[in-house]
Amino acid sequence: MSAAVVRLRWAHLLVGGALLMPYFLLVSVALQVVDHDVDTFRSPAWQVTAYLLALPLVAVTPLVFPMVRTLETSAAQALCRVPGGLPPAGRDRSWPARRRTAGWFTLHVGLGALVSGATLAVPPMAVVLLATPFWSALRERDRGLLAVPAWIAPPLGLALLAALTAAAAAAGLLLARAAPALLGPTPADRLAAAEERAADLARRNRLARDLHDSVGHALSAVTLQAGAARRVFDRDPEFVREALAAIEGTTRSAVAELDTVLGLLRQEDGDAPGHAPAPDLARDLDALLARTRAAGAAVRARVEADTAALPGPVSREAYRIVQEGLGNVLRHAGPVPVRLRITVADESGELRIVLENDVAETARGTDGGAGGGTDRGTDRGAGGGRGLHGVAERARLLGGSAAAGPYEQGWRLTARLPL
Repeated sequence: MSAAVVRLRWAHLLVGGALLMPYFLLVSVALQVVDHDVDTFRSPAWQVTAYLLALPLVAVTPLVFPMVRTLETSAAQALCRVPGGLPPAGRDRSWPARRRTAGWFTLHVGLGALVSGATLAVPPMAVVLLATPFWSALRERDRGLLAVPAWIAPPLGLALLAALTAAAAAAGLLLARAAPALLGPTPADRLAAAEERAADLARRNRLARDLHDSVGHALSAVTLQAGAARRVFDRDPEFVREALAAIEGTTRSAVAELDTVLGLLRQEDGDAPGHAPAPDLARDLDALLARTRAAGAAVRARVEADTAALPGPVSREAYRIVQEGLGNVLRHAGPVPVRLRITVADESGELRIVLENDVAETARGTDGGAGGGTDRGTDRGAGGGRGLHGVAERARLLGGSAAAGPYEQGWRLTARLPL
């Protein structure tokens, strides 16, 4: 145990001693009201009595004022140097948590009062003992308990200081060992912390899916457009100009979506600058289909739903599902015919998305496009295994389902999202 740790824990104990004073004075006044002869400032016996009577009042305080737990946890984190650290105070205000805090507060204040009293009394006694051989007036006066031979006085003074230091170190160590049990997280705190971690992980996974879908789709489209422009660069300048314009539009859209996702990240970190709203079916489906067609895919879309009337979360997640499906087509099957159908089933009250694509001969048996992977529905190649997992997660978060796989003409991605 280092000297710095001992000093900090000693200061923590002195804080506990200071916290006892209001209780001690209150009990002293009450005792003097009952018996005018009581003198808690001169009689050691009455001092001990007042100290013992004050401790129950100390124990009651955290039961009445739950914020004591937060204050004591902060003080212990700063001064107690708990081995392994002490997590921040939780929000559990149940009676078991209050009782644990009452035990800690009583221990802190009780030990702190004893160490504070010794800290006030022992150093002056030690100074007198150390000065005895060198000051004749001290040797000639009646010093009561300090009336010891001059030759033994200095060693006794040093022993008193060492004993005080050892007692303070032991009391500080006891508090440090008791802090995790009495101030540590309760089961309710652990459950709340686990829920917060799960919610944070879910937010991060959602943002990761958004980045994967938007940037992945844009890169797939730009790759196809650039490759097509390169092949006909000398023969068809007009097509090259159209491809470059499509690349410009695609990248602008990707940058805007990236800014939206980064804005959400900054907002979660406490900085909330203005950023564009997240894309959804009502506003952004036509632009998404235009970018996909510009990449060479012949997309036939049939939208039999009022996309403007869809709930916000459903519209946003549906857009991402369509975006990921079209991105998989471009990545794995290339510029092939694609059929998109978006409907609302009145009987079940759900939004249905069906995305089908033909499979080029070179893609058969490997990556098929909208499904983009194996029969298990996992992504391969550029998708890195995240795309279809992300589609399934988006559907599950809304209480729906998604599936992808081959059919007789190619690959099909289906999703059902409850409204």
